Amino acid sequence: MTCSSCELKVKTALESINGVISAIVSKDNSTVQLETALPIPVGIVKDKVASLGDKYSFSELAAAPSQPISDTEDTVSWIDTYKPVLLIFGYLMAVTLLIQGLSGSFDLSTWMRHFMGGFFLVFSFFKLLNIKGFADSYAMYDIIAMRFKGWGYIYAFLELGLGLAFIANFQPFITAAVMVVVMTVSIIGVLQSVANKRKIKCACLGDVFNLPMSTITIIEDGLMIAMGIMMMGML
Repeated sequence: MTCSSCELKVKTALESINGVISAIVSKDNSTVQLETALPIPVGIVKDKVASLGDKYSFSELAAAPSQPISDTEDTVSWIDTYKPVLLIFGYLMAVTLLIQGLSGSFDLSTWMRHFMGGFFLVFSFFKLLNIKGFADSYAMYDIIAMRFKGWGYIYAFLELGLGLAFIANFQPFITAAVMVVVMTVSIIGVLQSVANKRKIKCACLGDVFNLPMSTITIIEDGLMIAMGIMMMGML
């Protein structure tokens, strides 16, 4: 950085990252200090700086930790951290139960189909808002995306297709089977990350929300796998 304009450009870019509270930028020392609400992978910061042009590059100081730039997750309440996921599940539960209530009878298979359809449509929507950001985050832990980054792009549209297929009741057994396979593969990377206590971003809601990887991600994926298996057994 060579001038105050450079400082402002870098500061504005970094403070646009979800989870960044403030960025202290110094052109004299060529340094940046971030205050964050959640752990943010270094790769996300590097990508943001790289997007400013070839003039800018980013590297960690020798004494900086190799994993998260910030480790302040404990200072944020569990509810505040996972509010987006909780609200989504709450809305989906309420809407799908209302649909069943209006039909005059409750059918578990139909309810699950509507719930899973809504789940995949909503989650794919957030991924598609910034599909590159999602693919970058997903490649940090998914066992396929780590080897083939294009899988992140495919996965976002695959979720969209599953959501539409569930809502349209298209080949329900095949749709449920595909979902179970996809989610089972996906949960492997999640389990590995949680078991190794890696403090990385969960890509379930794309790059819109900065959610940490945790057991709630396992529960979310596991619930969808269990519902898919149940639906297959009912057909």
